[in-house]
Amino acid sequence: MTIEEIQAPDARASVPLRHVAASVVALWLCYFLLSTARSVILDFGFQAEMLWRRGVVVLVGVAMTMIVWLILRLFDQRPLWVKITAALLIAIPASVPIAQANQWIFQDIQEKEEARAAREQGFGLRRDVTGNILVDIPVDKIENLPGGRPTGQPGASATVLFQPAPTTIDRWRRIVDVALGRYFVILAWASLYFAMLAGAQARESQRREERFRTAAKAAELRSLRYQVNPHFLFNALNSLSALVMTGRPDKAEQMIQSLSRFYRHGLSENTSSDVPLADEFDLQRQYLEIEKVRFPERLRTRYDLPDELASYFVPGMILQPLVENSVKYGVSASAAPVTVSIEAREEYGRLVITVADDGPGDGPLSRRGGNARVDGNGCGIGLANVRDRLAARFGDAASVSSGPRANGGYETQLRIPLVRHG
Repeated sequence: MTIEEIQAPDARASVPLRHVAASVVALWLCYFLLSTARSVILDFGFQAEMLWRRGVVVLVGVAMTMIVWLILRLFDQRPLWVKITAALLIAIPASVPIAQANQWIFQDIQEKEEARAAREQGFGLRRDVTGNILVDIPVDKIENLPGGRPTGQPGASATVLFQPAPTTIDRWRRIVDVALGRYFVILAWASLYFAMLAGAQARESQRREERFRTAAKAAELRSLRYQVNPHFLFNALNSLSALVMTGRPDKAEQMIQSLSRFYRHGLSENTSSDVPLADEFDLQRQYLEIEKVRFPERLRTRYDLPDELASYFVPGMILQPLVENSVKYGVSASAAPVTVSIEAREEYGRLVITVADDGPGDGPLSRRGGNARVDGNGCGIGLANVRDRLAARFGDAASVSSGPRANGGYETQLRIPLVRHG
């Protein structure tokens, strides 16, 4: 995985539009329900008329909150204190249109409610053309007025100025009073939005961390597998040199052709990907065919791969160092024929692969890939590479065990999870 692939997704985490819209609608719907419940509890009149008017105010609130979001999203990547400051300032002008709509649409309801309350008290309430509120009061109910009780026929009424027409300042005071309540509603939504944004940024950060972790693991696997290639090539060139020096050019040519097929098959794959177990067996079969050119009389092979396990995946060339060790320290060190066997089986839900030989089993530690992992020529990686690759690929789910066999020879067992897809 390249850096470009890691950074391909947009690093600027954001809250999806559908989530924003859902949160805005949910908040104002909650406001609608609470306002309606309050109206019913306080037994306000004109409930049916107030419902649709309240709905219009809610729609205005939704529209203004969405405008707030369009501005706030410009601050998504800024520090938290900047976002909070922006919300506090942006919510001020956004709350005013909601308050104005509330005042305008409920104005006639307020007048009707005032008139109804006056009638219940036996008064008549009306407004003149200038907006003054006048009260028509029966003369017999008027007391304590300057100049005494007005005179008139029984049942007559007098008009009294109840409330002067509101000035521009009065109207703005009422709007500000209503806007303060809507201001905190918008701030409540802004807090919810910041919480959703923090969650989105945390998820994006986690995804980016996972992509980098995956890239690092792939790089580690590539590095470990690249160690195998020069190790094998070193041994192969030594074998070619021996064939040429002993006057066997036909065998050297055969080995070069086999070597070409081996590299075409084994090294053309993605260096960090898994391969089917059947392909890994076939690759080691090709390698052992190359070594048979060197040891036509001494090297014998045996393969045991059940059909049901052939499609499971393993790290590419994971068996190469093990098979090389068997050839180098089993076949090469013995004058008698040596059989190198590669077997696979399933055991307790895990894949067990065994690489073994019946050659000398008591060679130096480095011959079987001990901690030194270096042979006399300063090359070789053995079990250390295999262990490291399995640890990088499977973690603690994989294990490697090796040692002399009871009946002579040496074997190494790999126990890895059953992977159905590479």
